[in-house]
Amino acid sequence: MKKIVITTSLPNGLGPVADIDGRRPLAELTAVVNAACDDVESRQEKSVVVLRLSTTPASSRAWPGVVDIREVNRWERAVHRLERLAAMSIAVAHGVCGGPALDILLAADFRIGAPDLLLMPPINEGHFWPGMSVYRLVQHLGVTRARQIVIWGDDISVDRARQLGLIDQVSNDLPEAVHTAAVLMGRISDQEMAMRRQLLLEAASTEYDQALGVHLAACDRELRRLKNGDAATEPDPASSVLDSASSVLDPGKGGGS
Repeated sequence: MKKIVITTSLPNGLGPVADIDGRRPLAELTAVVNAACDDVESRQEKSVVVLRLSTTPASSRAWPGVVDIREVNRWERAVHRLERLAAMSIAVAHGVCGGPALDILLAADFRIGAPDLLLMPPINEGHFWPGMSVYRLVQHLGVTRARQIVIWGDDISVDRARQLGLIDQVSNDLPEAVHTAAVLMGRISDQEMAMRRQLLLEAASTEYDQALGVHLAACDRELRRLKNGDAATEPDPASSVLDSASSVLDPGKGGGS
């Protein structure tokens, strides 16, 4: 497939805007998400990435179509890459959204929906698509609420989505809402925020003793950052925190005092 380059940007160079059209082939959607990640990672200044979910026909619930498991794996890796970016991500949706909508919404840091938004879960012959959206639903909503969505596969109105936390803001003026969110989030869009996001994502599935080491390492990193007056420069803050957790719990291992 020809390499995709994101050509749409937010005003004032705040970051790229990627269109996620659920009617497109899975390989193309994967390329779009990766292209958006490439764009953000190539920027030196703080930025955000906006993902606009296109509407899909109300009769088109089946997804992802005829694909092989390698294509599914590439898609899941692209979405995971998105949710680990140092830059903050904003998903915006209106109308009927199906296909990859849940994957993108659950991976994004902030989600904006129009009053007419209707989320259609991906259903194939009566069964919810067993991709990583199931995993993220449990992380975000807990097993009980996630079970209701996965078993029944009912459409989710914008009010229900807001109640569940699948949507953070409902707005009649999507461009203005996106611009405001991009400006505000752009100020905190950096590696330090990415580290905190990672702590949140791992909290639901991490035992206390293991989490303690990771959080102490994060606190140690923050204390050093504040003392030095600037941000730490490790390329992957989440990984650096994990790597240093044992040395924080046991100073003798890391040469600490």
